[in-house]
Amino acid sequence: MSLVRTAESIAAEPASGGSRGASLALRYALRELRSGLRGFYVFIACIALGVMAIAGVGSVAASLGDGLAREGRTLLGGDVAFSLIQREAKPDEIAFLRSRGEVSVAATLRGMARTGDGRLALVELKAVDGAYPMLGELTLQPKLPVADVLAERDGAFGAAADSILLARLDLKIGDRISVGNATFQIRSVVSSEPDKLAGGVGLGPRFLVSEAGLRATELLQPGSLVRWIYRVRLPDNAADDRAATALANDARSTLPEAGWEIRSRGNASPQLERTINRFTQFLTLVGLAALLVGGVGVANAVKSHIDRRRDVIAAFKALGATGRDVFTIYLTQVVVLATVGSVIGLVAGAALPFAIVGVFGKLLPLPVVPALHLDELALSFVYGLLTALAFGLWPLGRVHDVPVAALFREAVSSEWHRPRWGYLVLMAAVIALLIAVAIGLAYDKRVAAVFVASSIVVFALLRGIAAGLMALARRLPRTRITMLRLAIANIYRPGALTPSVVMSLGLGLAVLVTITQIDGNLRRQFLAALPDRAPSFYFIDIPTGESGRFDAFLKQTAPQSTVEDVPMLRGRIVGARGVKAEDLKPSSDIAWVLQSDRGLTYTGEIPKGSKVVEGQWWRADYAGPPLVSIEKKIADGLGVTIGDEIVVNVLGRDIKATIGNMRTVDWQGLGINFALVFSPNAFKGAPHTHIATLTEAHPDPAGDARIVKAVADAFPMVTSVRVREALETIGTVVTNLVLAIRGASTVTLISAILVLGGALAAGHRHRVYDAVILKTLGATRARLLGAYALEYLMIGFATAIFGVIAGSVAAWLIVTRLMTLSFIWQAGSAAGVVVAALIVTVGLGLLGTLLALNQKPATVLRNL
Repeated sequence: MSLVRTAESIAAEPASGGSRGASLALRYALRELRSGLRGFYVFIACIALGVMAIAGVGSVAASLGDGLAREGRTLLGGDVAFSLIQREAKPDEIAFLRSRGEVSVAATLRGMARTGDGRLALVELKAVDGAYPMLGELTLQPKLPVADVLAERDGAFGAAADSILLARLDLKIGDRISVGNATFQIRSVVSSEPDKLAGGVGLGPRFLVSEAGLRATELLQPGSLVRWIYRVRLPDNAADDRAATALANDARSTLPEAGWEIRSRGNASPQLERTINRFTQFLTLVGLAALLVGGVGVANAVKSHIDRRRDVIAAFKALGATGRDVFTIYLTQVVVLATVGSVIGLVAGAALPFAIVGVFGKLLPLPVVPALHLDELALSFVYGLLTALAFGLWPLGRVHDVPVAALFREAVSSEWHRPRWGYLVLMAAVIALLIAVAIGLAYDKRVAAVFVASSIVVFALLRGIAAGLMALARRLPRTRITMLRLAIANIYRPGALTPSVVMSLGLGLAVLVTITQIDGNLRRQFLAALPDRAPSFYFIDIPTGESGRFDAFLKQTAPQSTVEDVPMLRGRIVGARGVKAEDLKPSSDIAWVLQSDRGLTYTGEIPKGSKVVEGQWWRADYAGPPLVSIEKKIADGLGVTIGDEIVVNVLGRDIKATIGNMRTVDWQGLGINFALVFSPNAFKGAPHTHIATLTEAHPDPAGDARIVKAVADAFPMVTSVRVREALETIGTVVTNLVLAIRGASTVTLISAILVLGGALAAGHRHRVYDAVILKTLGATRARLLGAYALEYLMIGFATAIFGVIAGSVAAWLIVTRLMTLSFIWQAGSAAGVVVAALIVTVGLGLLGTLLALNQKPATVLRNL
């Protein structure tokens, strides 16, 4: 009776036109939902998971951004920081800074710490003055005044060391070690530094000393790779962003050739912020992938609901409702359900930064300030609603043409037809809006556009695979094996599950393979064996006058090894093509070249691992105006070509050079190479040091330790860096990032499993009819189970093959194009994904089949 009353009310009050129509549609939509959400649990769960992922990532990133902005002065150590590489500030430069505020000076470089019995470790030296820290707190254990900890007494300078160094060299507070030609007594342990994040990733533990102690080491040789940082704290009545920006601009105009790298409180750690932005975008795209996978579940749920409500729709139409009236009612239902799912996801996502801070608290290395970020939540809500509409409009559009005759016969499967053109146009507009939002609001629009294009291609390919699989099954010769014949027929029969299973399973598998392939390649790159003929050691800060003797010493110490030695300076690109660096518009993947100082060298020969691809290399005795060879990708990203001029600032001097040729560089060999290589006369008279590599024929830990000790004994000023240890340090960071990617990708995989389960559940009604008819005709339970298992196995295997191929291609593009690393296909992980896919598909399929086989034939046969 309720159905008749509802239909009569629609006939009496047509739901077309104006706010009254929308109100009636909402009333009838809610009235239909009173009977429960049966069939929509997967719908709601998929939308909630995707929205939760996007809202959670956005909220955490925004909370982290707020933390970096609020703690910008503390992270920077002042309002503005001016850094110089390989030289100290000149008296007039220091005077300029002191005229604007309080100044604190720090210096950082790498060195070798040595115990009395000869044990060695690479350390990150940091020398500070009496004003450090001007902002924030340096946490020491035991807690002592910084001046007392670092003071010189009893023949040794004081130092505070990272606990890792104490554990590595088996030291305790009070022990003495030497760095260079100075002796230090460890008087405290560094627990935290207020400005640590601004310094980037270090290759060794922190070793905090005074400026006097650093000078006593005699590591400050001409050209040493030391970075001097001058932090300025503005007066309290002028310590705002505008004043900090004005100081930075004044410094550039007053001292144009100083070669400062200037950071203000608003960009205390630009590299960290860029990393966070890129990583946030990647995780957001993973969340959007979860929503897209969930969209398949939305389409399945809406289609199944429409099939179940065909008699209701027919009754509406029989009593006068138009096709548009019925479409509006069911569209309203979808919007209501999408809103419910989105709200659930928003609540969970908004709570994520609060949960992270509550659980981890002070263990977090980054300043996270949890808060409700309404803009991020609103964007996530829009993503959820648009995804539900994009996938739901196709099955919804087909309700317009449900015939009234559906009242008078039971239809196991309906004839396929596409929605009317008006609904297709509406669906296209929603999809276009979803694409515009995904690309328009992305940090890197190129990456977002590639993601969108890839998603469209993947959907099209999956539809093609489903259609091809059904066509192939239809054309296969008829087999005499009953179970196999039944399984093949099920693949292409009317209302077959093939399209739904392929779509839901294929997307999830493609994402899973992509993540596992990236994970495996990153681990191989940073944690597994080194590339063939990769150097075992880098040696830095080799005095120019000692480079020949150092090379001879290495060849004598390791006679079966290969030694490579080149001069090295540091400089910043300050202009190109007559345009200042800050006004250049490089491509996003090359912008890093302009953001800090770069390693430079000069030579008369083509460097090993480089290949000239444009132009000609200069003669070994070239003595004309300075020329430069630039790496090809960097040249393309900067928009420069042969004959253009590049200006680099080296040791406070602007040096102009003309591009003479372009090279490709094999960065994967880990040998010495540079983005910019100059002609031999470019830096004539400039103080600099050399850098060398040692490549062992048969490296082993004992031999490595012997080499490090021998170098430290003979050349205490030279710093030894083991390549494997450096890669392990970077690998630790990469591993943590991969863990975050895995966590976000788990949401996608859960969505895929839910969608697969929902697709199988949506076909349960057809399975019941099939099972009853076949059992009536004499089929046994075992034979039916075998047939269905073969069906799911064949569909799952075909889909898994696609997932492996699509995921491997996506991983290859990400690793080689975005990460610029080498790629090796991980066959083991791909095989594991295939096996897991088959287990999940067959397992869920047979679970639904068992329920269908338990149905009593008599009940079903009465309704045929």
